[in-house]
Amino acid sequence: MLKKLFIAWQDPLSRAWFVIAQLTHSGESYQFRYLQGVKEAREKTGFKGLFSFPNLEKVYESPELFAFFSNRILRRSRPDYPDYMSWLDLPESEYDPMAMLSRSGGTKVTDHFALFPYPKLDDRGRYHLYFFTHGLRYLPTASADRILTLQVGDRLFLLHDFQNEFDRLALMLRTEDAHLVGYCPRYLREDIFEIFQQNPHAVTITVERVNPPPAFLPMRLLCHLTVDWEGFQPFSSSMYQPLPEAVTILESS
Repeated sequence: MLKKLFIAWQDPLSRAWFVIAQLTHSGESYQFRYLQGVKEAREKTGFKGLFSFPNLEKVYESPELFAFFSNRILRRSRPDYPDYMSWLDLPESEYDPMAMLSRSGGTKVTDHFALFPYPKLDDRGRYHLYFFTHGLRYLPTASADRILTLQVGDRLFLLHDFQNEFDRLALMLRTEDAHLVGYCPRYLREDIFEIFQQNPHAVTITVERVNPPPAFLPMRLLCHLTVDWEGFQPFSSSMYQPLPEAVTILESS
């Protein structure tokens, strides 16, 4: 089964995000290729691509996970590895780099990249995606306290934060009793706004896991997004389309 991750980059000056590339794993090899979104990043900010993948028009392939991504995964030798896997809600016994990057986002304090997965399709035609809520450091103490009382399966609801001076399209998450518990990731906004215009009942968000301290704050609340809408195609806008490939570059293991 092909697994796919998208790579987003944030311009440190404008703070704008661009989806620039994708990573896929076929079970036998990994492939990295740039998407149309990298052209917008280049035109607006001068982005030149990743140092590890200098040619925007080539597909990079390797039997091993590229260092750019493997360096974003906690090593199994670390004493906090079992706790980390528990926070991600992944089995410690199954070492799956793509799943770990999907859940963690692969973020590092030393750069401006983030990773997110292509949703999984079940046998009933529903798409599923898991994400951690964002922006918890901006919320009041009451919100943090309310998160710790949430139970698995609790329903969460979306709010459009129209007057957010930093992001006019920001989507917040609230509980049934109107407590704010974080922001929806930016990469979901385009699809969510499209769905809500046509079928607002197609989106369901529930609590998947709550990680109390000492878990890192960005891993406090794991959510489960379900889209039940026949014909829906996630991440299908032009920026997610691959650039025309010229040559496939095979990397040695």
